[in-house]
Amino acid sequence: MTTAAARTAATSGPLSRLGDYRDDGPLARMVGRASGAVPVPAAVLSLLSAVPLIAVLAVDGDDPPALGAAVAWAVIAGGLASGRPDSGRFAWSVPTLVRLVEYGTLLAFAVLAGPRAVPFCFALVAALAFHHYDTVYRLRHQGIAPPGWVRVAGGGWDGRLVLGYVLLLIGAVGPGFLVAAIVLGTVYVAESTGSWLRFSQPRRPAQYDDEEDEDD
Repeated sequence: MTTAAARTAATSGPLSRLGDYRDDGPLARMVGRASGAVPVPAAVLSLLSAVPLIAVLAVDGDDPPALGAAVAWAVIAGGLASGRPDSGRFAWSVPTLVRLVEYGTLLAFAVLAGPRAVPFCFALVAALAFHHYDTVYRLRHQGIAPPGWVRVAGGGWDGRLVLGYVLLLIGAVGPGFLVAAIVLGTVYVAESTGSWLRFSQPRRPAQYDDEEDEDD
């Protein structure tokens, strides 16, 4: 374990990094600020965020208003979960639930759009999975999360759900997912490569000049 990672583990603890694992976007973070008025555990809110989506997709996924309402609920409930404390017996399950909601919903949008959109969805999910795995291992080995601009550029899981729904409405899921996969994949891989290259560089000990001149 590196010095930075050891310092992070000693001062923060494992559960304090759940927010980084969630990959919340601006929408979720904005909603999360109001979570104090909803004293419900984050794991429960994350689970509830998926219920309407599952119901709508199982019964009538071709109903745009119902699907839009389900997406809005997922963003609201999941956003509220982002503001709850990272504590409790089931806090560890929150990032996994967020990933299931995000990946599953994006795949459902692709299926609704038609078989040609499915490969592009898998390309997008591959780019997202790379970013999420990179976040886990960067925190584990480097002791830091990806910079905030990466999260903003990616839109967060909430922004990607909204984007997927909009693309479904306008009939552009396939091309939209392809462009998103290329752009996000490029951003994630480039930034991650730079981070790991900097981390792998040898640390040179600090050099100090003698404070007193030696006598001849």
